[in-house]
Amino acid sequence: MPNNFTAQQILDLEAVLSPPRFGTYLREAGGDRHKAMELYCWNTDISAALYVMLQFCELSIRNGAVEAVEAVFGPNWHLNRGFAHTLPVLRGGRGYQPKNDLQSCAARLPTSGKVVAELKFAFWQHLFVKGQQARVWDTHFANAFPDHDKALTLAQARAQMFDHIEKIRKLRNRIAHHEPIFARNLTEDRDRIRQVIEWRRRGTAQWVDSIEQVTVLLANRP
Repeated sequence: MPNNFTAQQILDLEAVLSPPRFGTYLREAGGDRHKAMELYCWNTDISAALYVMLQFCELSIRNGAVEAVEAVFGPNWHLNRGFAHTLPVLRGGRGYQPKNDLQSCAARLPTSGKVVAELKFAFWQHLFVKGQQARVWDTHFANAFPDHDKALTLAQARAQMFDHIEKIRKLRNRIAHHEPIFARNLTEDRDRIRQVIEWRRRGTAQWVDSIEQVTVLLANRP
């Protein structure tokens, strides 16, 4: 992480970010522009480090969900009208709708694999709603996420997964939009992401432990 900045570098960064955005860091740094620059660089580094973990987390979620849905609705689940009708209607039909997302992707993409890659993260979250418990998760949660916490009932595990994905999705969106994340409890974020990966496969979570840089960065926040 850089630790020596010229006055011009700081001015240039402020111009690139915009004064209001840089001001978020400046306020946190008590008005010290050099410390604000260090905090911005740290925020960038830890965002990038979290994104590495988020890749494995999102893959764990969506591939586990696909396995479960395929077991109920078959390999062409993305074309199954019965499956589409099980998807929840959100906010009274306003805004993002999982059914619309699925049908749009299925209509223009040739394979289920292509559909899986294009569906929004919110789609996968809303497969873990209570309405899918009896239909999908009572029978298939344990197979899709074999290393889940066995102290939980399947309904509790499904609900916890939904809650985790909601928090992870919001973090992911902040990172994707280059927003500050330094004020979050990033230790909890890291642990939540890791737990999802572990539920899918414990060995993968252990491997991620060996490559992730989040823990080191958390210990060295400016």
